[in-house]
This record gives sequence, C-alpha cells and structure tokens, in this order.
Amino acid sequence: MKTEPKPRSKKPTKEAVFRGIAVSPGIAIGPIHDTSEVATDVPRRVITPAEVEAEREKLNQAAATARKQVTKLKTRLNILPEEAQEELAPLLDAYILMLGNSRLLRGARKRIGDAGLGAETAVLDEAEEIAALILATKDDDKAGLLRRAGEVREIGRRLIRTLTATPFRSLKDVPQGAILIAEEITPADAALLDPARIAGVATEEGGADGHTAIMLRALGIPAVLGCHGLTEAASRGDQAVLDGGTGKVVLHPGEAALVAAREGLAGYARERTKLGKLRRLPAETTDGEVVELQANLEIPAELPLIAQAGAQGIGLLRSEFLFMNRPELPDEDAQFDAYRSIVEAMAGDAVTIRVLDWGGEKDMEALGQGVPAHTGPNPALGLRGIRLLLKRPELLEEQFAAILRVSARGPVRVMLPMITIPEEVAQAREIYERVARRLRRRGEALPEKLPPLGAMIETPGAALTADAIALEADFFAIGTNDLAMYTLAVDRAETDVAHLYDPLHPAVLRLVQFATEAALRMRMQVSVCGEMAGNPRLVPLLLGLGLRSLSMNASAIPRVKQAIRVLDIDDCARFARRVMEQSDPARIRELVAAFGNDKAKPIS
Repeated sequence: MKTEPKPRSKKPTKEAVFRGIAVSPGIAIGPIHDTSEVATDVPRRVITPAEVEAEREKLNQAAATARKQVTKLKTRLNILPEEAQEELAPLLDAYILMLGNSRLLRGARKRIGDAGLGAETAVLDEAEEIAALILATKDDDKAGLLRRAGEVREIGRRLIRTLTATPFRSLKDVPQGAILIAEEITPADAALLDPARIAGVATEEGGADGHTAIMLRALGIPAVLGCHGLTEAASRGDQAVLDGGTGKVVLHPGEAALVAAREGLAGYARERTKLGKLRRLPAETTDGEVVELQANLEIPAELPLIAQAGAQGIGLLRSEFLFMNRPELPDEDAQFDAYRSIVEAMAGDAVTIRVLDWGGEKDMEALGQGVPAHTGPNPALGLRGIRLLLKRPELLEEQFAAILRVSARGPVRVMLPMITIPEEVAQAREIYERVARRLRRRGEALPEKLPPLGAMIETPGAALTADAIALEADFFAIGTNDLAMYTLAVDRAETDVAHLYDPLHPAVLRLVQFATEAALRMRMQVSVCGEMAGNPRLVPLLLGLGLRSLSMNASAIPRVKQAIRVLDIDDCARFARRVMEQSDPARIRELVAAFGNDKAKPIS
C-alpha cells in the first residue's frame, strides 16, 4: 500500500476513462484527493513461555482500546443520514461483539499459548483461518459470505494496527468538493465521510454488495468501486468527473465530457429543486385526503434538516442521545433543557418523545450500574424498552418529569417502547400521573390536560392485542422495523438470514392492518414510524390500510409527499384489499411495483 500521497508527476493530461462498478448514483466534478493508509508490518513473531501471559494481556488491552474506538465511531453516526445509521450501526455492533469474548479473540489467545506466537501474529493467523472457513461454506449467498469474511478481517486489521501502534487512515484534510480515491475504503472509513464535503468516491477494490457500497449509497455520495488502475494514473489535484450511475471516472476530462457532466448535475439539481418546492405544499391526495408527514429525530443537530423538509412535527424523538457516551445519567434538569431546545425550535408543531429504549445490545456506560451490559444470548428478547424502565422506575420518573415540564413550552406526546401487554401501559400511566401530581405540588406549570401517552406497536404480541392496548394508550405508533424482525425471527445484521427480512411479508402486513384497525375503531391516532413510512412505493398501501400519519427520516419527506399528491384514496383502498388477499411476498412486491408505476410516475 501507499504510505504517503504520490508527488505530482509530469504526466500527459490527455483525457482518460476508467470503468468500475456503479454503486451510488450521482455525478461529481472536482479535483482528485488521494488518501492512503500506512501499511501494517506484521513480521512473524514468536515468544517464550514466560511471555505468554504478558502477550495475552497485551491482546486484551488492544481489544479494549479497539472496542472504545468503535464505540466512539458509533457516536459519529448521529450526524449521518438515518439510512446510513441503519446500515452501519448493526455492523459496528457486530464489531463490538467480535472485540469481546469472540471466537477470534479466544482463538488468538490460544495460539499465543499453544504456538508461542506474538499477539499480532496470532490475530492475523486466526482471522485468516476464520475468514477461509466462512468462504468455504456452501451457500448461494456468495456476497454475504464475502461480507462476513470481510468483517472478521476488518476486526483483525483493527486489532493488529492497535497492537503495532500503526495509525489509521485520516480523512480530516480532504478539501471541499474533492473526489476521494483510494485502494480501498472500509465501512468504518465511510462513517467518517462528510456528504456535504466530499463530491464523490472511487476505489480500486470493492463491489456493489459490500458494506462500503451500501454505506456510500446510504450517505448519498456518488461512488464507483473496483476502478482498477485509477490510483496509479491519478495524482492529487487532477481534475476528474465521476458518474456513480454508469460506473465511469474520467481523468483530465475534455470539454465534451465536462459539458455532459454539467448537464447531468443540472438535472440532479432540477430534481432537488422540484422536490424543494413541495415543502410549502400540503401532503394531500387528489381527492382531498390530508396525510400528516412528520420526521424522526436522532439528535438536535438534525433540526435544520427537519425544517428544510417541511415536516409537520416530530413523530419520533429518540431520547437515547441523552444517555449515550456519558459516565453518569442525565438528571431531570439536563433532560428538560435538551427537550426544551427541541420543542421551542419546532415552534408549535408537535414533538413525540419516546422514552428511553435501551436494549442489552446497546452500550450505555451510564446505565451500567445495576443493569448488565448484555442481557443474555438474545438481547432483543431480554430486558429492554419498557421492561427495563418498569424495573428501574426511577429512570422513567425522571424522564417523565422532564417531559411534563417541557409540555408547558409546546405540544408534546410521550411514547412507550417495546410494549407487549396492556398492563405495561397501565403501570407506566400510573407512574406518569404520580409524577404529574408531584410536579404540581412543587409549583411546576403543567397543562391542565397531560400530554398523550402512547404505545409503540413493534411486536406481534402488541399488534395482536392492539384492541386491549388501545383501552390503555392514547395513540399508537407502529414501528415496522422491529415488527418485521420479531414477526419473521430475522435479524437484518445476520448475513445468513438477512434475505428473509421482508416488511411486505403477509404476516407483517396483517399485523400492521390489525393494529391500525384497532386504533381506528377507538378513533385514536395511529402512525407508522418505521422504514415503510419513508418508502414512496409503499405509501399507497399504507394509505389504503387506513393510515393518515407517517413519520420518517426528514430527507424522505419530499418524495413521500410527491407520491401522496398523485394518489386517490379510493384507488389506494382497492389496492390494499387486493394486496391483503395475497399470501406470496413476491406477488405482493409485483403488485406494489405495478401500482407505483401506474400511480406514482413522478417518483424517480
């Protein structure tokens, strides 16, 4: 690998075209910025029996350091688009698990003792052996096997760089508007990219199905991977055109190439402008049915994006940002200040705050005391969400107090995560009303009518008992991501089964329908706040099922609004009835695609 940028040489500036794999659409015009990573020197090192324990401790320390690095990297996700967060967060969680008591580390420790190998040599050998076993597995999903092997090698690489004190790639000095080129970009590198700063990415290695490609698409950065010969031919500062839709990179582009690229950029700009004009228009069907479009919010820094998108409030404020990466729990005043800044920024639009949705798979140092870091072999089925909050009611009381206080500053709603039975809502409401009485006794100004207390419907149990839960809750929010996961017993982060994850599976759709109808019978508001809400192709189906409130990543709002404005509710209802008659997910996808082509032609 290169260890430093190549000096500019006196190369001919004749236009040169390189072709690779188109992985993320879009056009970039700008100077090349080459980045490299210092090669790791891993000489085979043997040790004496007397050094075994010290070498194992060295490995343990490196694993702890690497775990902290990856955990810190997770905090970076908060400023990335939600699609990028959803792609990278499970991967980083898998990295963190592999840096615990994993097969990789157990095997490396064994090699240190049994074979007398130095820590970095042991890690390299064990990682390569595991990767080879994965690749030798008989499985039609070759891309999935490559990703899994790549994950093991990436953790091995990270451990070795930590053990040998070799610096990681730096992306701090990439100039505004540059096209980044490298031999390879890892998913962790991709998490450090700023979509507002980098015009495009091209690499020598990589393919369309890898984690890096998925990340670049989620970030919206035009990208071409597997572009062989590019790094050798290009020098820092060379002008280039990159087309992520065709997989082409042009070095030293001539006038014709530049004109075509500028026209392409103008086309993208026109599309963005067209969507931008929708901000002031209502999300209303052709027959006058109004749909509420709200935004999901991870951290306060996303508020400007919500304003730009024209959201009608925040349908899901994930409060976990207050608890992450801090040694102590935020007190009532700290939480109040955070919520107040958001509620006041929304200027009268409703904010739905989901109380802490902590699961055993999430690393929250502040919750370490009294709560195990992992709640068993399957954290998704353990002590999480409302279960934890009812077990530790002091957490819920403090959060309720902060939210109730801020409700005097603007309209808020409170949402309970991971509800499975009506009693959980009833117990939470008892605490909610007790906290309100206490606040009033101490002189706090609260609205006469307390903010609505709602339930997330994200498990089959909750959906199937939605009629009973509706008697306890004030509103529903259907979390289709977890609902699909729990219904289909599929973890999207598990490569072996990820292909089985399908929100259009009839079982998932019937649960969405059941919960929606239960809410409508009670004349209670119900919304969808999972990925389905932000997919324009699925909007006709959701409207046809009776939903009139959708909450999504802010960037998805313009296209969803565009889709809504060409729909007729009666058409949607007939379409939904036809879909719900089906038992084959593939047939449902065909119907969705066909309806989208007929009714939502403006959607690109």
